[in-house]
Amino acid sequence: MRYLVEPFIIGALRRGRSVEQFLGPVGSPERPGVRYAEIRAARMSYEVYVHAVEDVGHENFLGLGVFPPFDQDAEEEDFGQFLGTAEGPHDALVLAEDCTGAVRGRWVNQGVVQDEYRDFVRAGRPSGTSPDGHPWPALRTGP
Repeated sequence: MRYLVEPFIIGALRRGRSVEQFLGPVGSPERPGVRYAEIRAARMSYEVYVHAVEDVGHENFLGLGVFPPFDQDAEEEDFGQFLGTAEGPHDALVLAEDCTGAVRGRWVNQGVVQDEYRDFVRAGRPSGTSPDGHPWPALRTGP
């Protein structure tokens, strides 16, 4: 099973593991990109990020973490937009979902977002819905 149920999401975060969610395409056909959300455990809190990267991958190159940032002006060390901090894992989920449009039933363990991207590539990079028919989350700006 690819997607985590909420107790497993909370457990992963409490163990210091990140969770991620593929959010689909951004940009235009001339300049395609993809985005994904990430929740990371920090010292005494949880940090929420959204990543937007150029869609330069293919079936044998799926490492979203090494794709160039979609925003050409972003510095490499600033990769990923920090959206905020939450004290608890549940609050971090709510923050991520409120800011990015992520949905509770589609979080995956760190690194599995590459599998989501692979499905997206194999399906021909659909713009309206994910390969399994779910609508892509609406792009939101800030909390």
